[in-house]
Amino acid sequence: MRTVPFGPTDTQVPNIVAGMMRIKDSSDEEIRELYTAAREAGIDFFDHADLYGGQRHTCERRFASALQMGSSEREQVTLQTKTGIVPDEWHYDSSYDHIVTSVEESLEALGTDYIDVLLLHRPDALLEPEEVARAFDDLKSSGKVRAFGVSNHTPRQIDLLKTAVTQPIVANQVQLSLTHSTIIAQGLSSNMAGESDSITRDGGGIIDYARINKITLQAWSPFQKSFQDGVFLGSKEHPKLNAELERLATKYRVTPTAIATAWITRHPAGFQVVLGTTKPGRVADAAAGSDIPLTRGEWYGLIQAAGHRVP
Repeated sequence: MRTVPFGPTDTQVPNIVAGMMRIKDSSDEEIRELYTAAREAGIDFFDHADLYGGQRHTCERRFASALQMGSSEREQVTLQTKTGIVPDEWHYDSSYDHIVTSVEESLEALGTDYIDVLLLHRPDALLEPEEVARAFDDLKSSGKVRAFGVSNHTPRQIDLLKTAVTQPIVANQVQLSLTHSTIIAQGLSSNMAGESDSITRDGGGIIDYARINKITLQAWSPFQKSFQDGVFLGSKEHPKLNAELERLATKYRVTPTAIATAWITRHPAGFQVVLGTTKPGRVADAAAGSDIPLTRGEWYGLIQAAGHRVP
């Protein structure tokens, strides 16, 4: 399992993350099997959010209840959770009270004294940077949260936060897959009239911004066709891409899942790939792509096979 730098810190983290958003209906034994498969593959980083599972903190509670971690084991893993999306009709809340209350509830649900990483789940149009800064400072000084980041934020939204937030922004979790790769394809098609990929959708160079500012990018839905519409692996909508994935899988003696993962981990930005599967076998398949040395030709061939133009 290859590791990457985590934000501006000296910490190294695995470039594959086990996402826990779908474990609500899994049995304790199934959760333990998923966790064991991740650890055996070299994954010690687990991603949560307060809203996962429908009822708030449901998946966090399922995770803690199934695993019953002792203090020694807890120190061996990184637990990341998110806050900011609320089920109420107003959708988002990044106020001091909500952030702090959510963390207190996550600590109780996860059965732990501290959260390793807390992310703001989505941008809040009513965000007040000073309130976020106060929440982060209080959570850091109390030892309840060790590091902070964001999810689905643009460079300018991060800059706005940084007008008040003094804690380092260590991560930004964004959607990225071969077929949902606008944050990469936009740069390739920049200054090309008539190309849909040339339209800036992320506030301007989110990958370059992260590399310049030492923010670790985490790729969610790494096998999704587009936004919430199923996976491209084996899809009849993407015959050319799947043929190329199969060809490379044969060459490297892995599965197409590993190659799709390797396409993301090959990028020099040092992505972490956030898996959403509950199948231990798929965790192992993806983990096999952690350090596959795709050539430049193979990498560019895959993005073209996915339907993006490389001028």
